[in-house]
Amino acid sequence: MGKKANAKKGLGKKPAVSGIRSAGKIIESVSEDAMIHKLPSYANSFFYSLGFLMLVCFVILVITGMTMLFFGQAWWQLAPLGIFTRSVHLWAAMAFAFFLVLHAFVGFSTSSFKSTRKLLWVLGSIMLFIVLVQIEFGYGLRGDFSSQYRALAGADFWNGSGLGAWFNVLNYGQLLSVHTVIIPIILIAIIALHYSIVKKLGIAKPYRKDVHYKMVPADHVSMGVRAAAVIVIILFLARTVPSPYIPPVTIQQITASNPQLIATTLMSELNGTSGTATYMDNIDPYTFNTAQIYVITPYLEYVNMTMVNNSYAIFNSENSSTQKKNMDYASAYFARNGSMNYTNNTDPVIAMVSAVELEARSGVYDYYLEHASPAVNDETYELRFLSDTGYLDEKAAQVGINLTEYGMVKDEYGSGLLPPNSWWMLPYNVIDNTIWANDPNQDADGALLLLLVWLAFVAVPWIPFVNELPDRLGLYKLFWRERPGHEHYPKDWGRLFRKKRK
Repeated sequence: MGKKANAKKGLGKKPAVSGIRSAGKIIESVSEDAMIHKLPSYANSFFYSLGFLMLVCFVILVITGMTMLFFGQAWWQLAPLGIFTRSVHLWAAMAFAFFLVLHAFVGFSTSSFKSTRKLLWVLGSIMLFIVLVQIEFGYGLRGDFSSQYRALAGADFWNGSGLGAWFNVLNYGQLLSVHTVIIPIILIAIIALHYSIVKKLGIAKPYRKDVHYKMVPADHVSMGVRAAAVIVIILFLARTVPSPYIPPVTIQQITASNPQLIATTLMSELNGTSGTATYMDNIDPYTFNTAQIYVITPYLEYVNMTMVNNSYAIFNSENSSTQKKNMDYASAYFARNGSMNYTNNTDPVIAMVSAVELEARSGVYDYYLEHASPAVNDETYELRFLSDTGYLDEKAAQVGINLTEYGMVKDEYGSGLLPPNSWWMLPYNVIDNTIWANDPNQDADGALLLLLVWLAFVAVPWIPFVNELPDRLGLYKLFWRERPGHEHYPKDWGRLFRKKRK
């Protein structure tokens, strides 16, 4: 009985073991077909594994991004595991951008855009642009004060470029769909096409006859070790230098500490003198009536709830000269910190603003602005009002954020120890803070400059002298070097899983 029982147990295990082996063979077969097995000896160096390391970072970004989406914003902002996941996502994005820039430098230095490989350069250039924009969108989705501040600066940039009329980075829902769905699909397509071309053409060989090399087996083991090291470093940085979080600013919070600021801002929205009311940046994306959105509609909600006398109806029945007199008197009244403890003032404008300020103090005003737009999760009205108060700039100075459009090059909190931000925007920041410091057309000029730089980068293979510059400077010598022992590299990963054959 014991032998039969053991036999039955053994029979029960065979299908499972067989299935695992079959799955392993399939995975091994797919990986064998996907991998490059022969390459020039210098291509086994770290610099030629950058594309693979980028893929590793991309997988980490997808996994952490999907996890954060599943658990929600409160989880990644406040829960310890959520903060760690957000930090891993941040450092993986930093690593991806770093490897991508370094990969582009290697490609430029070795003139990898020559002959039939021009398409690879163009695809890489497109991916570089999309990735840098994607990271900025990610900052805007974090949901803290930094996100608010960056989103407003980003809106100015997109408005200046002429694209703000149809793409609004202040619309959280729109930004989330672009960041988590549209751009990842585009990146996956570019990565797949890019690698398929490399797989077909092989690693670029030296075009110079004085560069000697050998074709050797690809060192997949070393690539795996490098990938593991990158993962460990990302996890270490996420644990020791977490993604910073500064609580977002609310209108209720500002009202509690500075009610006069809210009142004077409401007056500027009502009389059409606020930053949003007078916004004009090549196009005018903020075509909404600030008086209606920020004062009149919330006030009418207040009237419906409290059944007080309708001061707006009184104001609306006055002639234009009386209206102007009341507006001027109210502006002066709030500028000298007039009382807002009552809403039945003889001046209807003071009564309206006082009532809305009361709504702001209770927190209901934030709710009105969040739901004033027909779009879901559109924070345009709320963020524009916060910007009009001027409080965000003061807060940014307090926490040490140095922001010029998209280039936040100073650590948040100003400690010097926190995660780097948009370090790739440093050259643009320098220009923006010097040449264009007082340029009223600053946003449009900045967008045009970046567009021209990117187009020039895409066109490198076709620009005379520039396409020969790497060869003239001898940059290829940095990467086309024979290294001892490369001819002895193992053939592939398969050697770790296959049994030794006699």
